Amino acid sequence: MTAEEGEQVEIGIMSTGIYLPQQYITGAEIGRKAGIPEAVVEEKMGIKQKPVPGPDDHTCEMGIRAAKKAIEKAGIHPMEIDLVIYIGEEYKEYPLWTAGIKLQEEIGARNAWAFDTALRCGTTVMALKLAKGLMLSDPGINTVLLAGGYRNGDFIDYQNPRTRFMYNLGAGGGAILLKKGHRENLLLETEIITDGSFSEDVVVVAGGTKNPISAESLKRGLYQLDVLDPEGMKQRLEHKSMANFLKVIRSSVEKSGFSEKEISYVGMLHMKRSAHDFVLRELELEDSNSIYLEDYGHIGQIDQILSLELAEQAGKLKDGDIVVLVSAGIGYAWGATTIRWGKG
Repeated sequence: MTAEEGEQVEIGIMSTGIYLPQQYITGAEIGRKAGIPEAVVEEKMGIKQKPVPGPDDHTCEMGIRAAKKAIEKAGIHPMEIDLVIYIGEEYKEYPLWTAGIKLQEEIGARNAWAFDTALRCGTTVMALKLAKGLMLSDPGINTVLLAGGYRNGDFIDYQNPRTRFMYNLGAGGGAILLKKGHRENLLLETEIITDGSFSEDVVVVAGGTKNPISAESLKRGLYQLDVLDPEGMKQRLEHKSMANFLKVIRSSVEKSGFSEKEISYVGMLHMKRSAHDFVLRELELEDSNSIYLEDYGHIGQIDQILSLELAEQAGKLKDGDIVVLVSAGIGYAWGATTIRWGKG
C-alpha cells in the first residue's frame, strides 16, 4: 500500500480564471428585440445586461484566455499540468473537433493529455466529479485543468417566444485548476441527477442526422434553439426542477459530511429571479449568501466559475466556509458540488 493509499488524498482548487467579451447587450435592447417590456426582462428574467461575443470571441478561444489567467494566478508552469478537460460547449470553432487538444497546445501543456466532456450547462459540475475520480484513481494525474468557452446565445431568436427562458444566454470562458495534495479550497462530493424524459424538449432541429442542414432548414430558421413542446415541458419541469435543485444541493453537502445549515455560499447558475430566491429561501439563506448574475446573464457551465470568482473578489468567502456550486442543463441535468473553502 502506498502512502497515498493509506491516507485520505485531498484535492484542492488552486485557482480559477474568467474571460468575458467586452461587448454587452442590455435588458432594454433584449426587450426591444423580443417585443416585451424592459421591466419584464430586467426584473422578472433578471437580465440587466449580458456579454455577447465579438469577432474573435470563439468558443475554445475564450476557454484558452480563461485558462491562461488561471495558470498565471496559480503561479505554475503549464508543463506541470497532467490532464486538460475541455468543459466548453460543443458549438465551437469547428464541428467534429476535440477542442481540449487545441486548448492544451495553446497554453503549452505539452506534458498533458486532453479530452472534451459535455453535459450542457451542467458540464462544469460533472467535470469536477470526473476530474476528482481520475485524480484519485491514477497516481500519474496530479494537476488537472478544466477550461472552456460558451456562446450558445448565437442560437437564440428573440422573436421566438418558445425560447424566452433562454434569452439570458451570454458568452464567456472559464477555467479551474485542481491539484492533488493542495490543502486549500477542498473539492468534496458531487451529486448529479439526469432525467431523460426531457431529452428532446430543447433542441436545434436541423444539423444532426435526423434533419441535415439544407437550404430549406436554414430558410425556416431550424438551425436555432427551439422548444418542441413548450407547454408540456413547462408543466413537467415545474413538478421536478426546484425539487431537484434542492435535492442535489442537500445530497452533495450531506455526502461531504456537512448539513445544509452550514452552507455559507451558493454559486448558482443564472435563472429567473424568483427561482434563484426560492432556492435561497428553502435553504434558509440570505441574498448575501449568493450572487445573482443579473449583469452577466447565463453563460452556461461557466456560471459556477464566475460566481465563485465574484464571491472571492467581494470578500464573501473565508477560511472554512462551505460553498456549493449548483448547475442545471437541458436534457435535463441538475448537479451540485461542495467545496470547503480556504485553509479551513
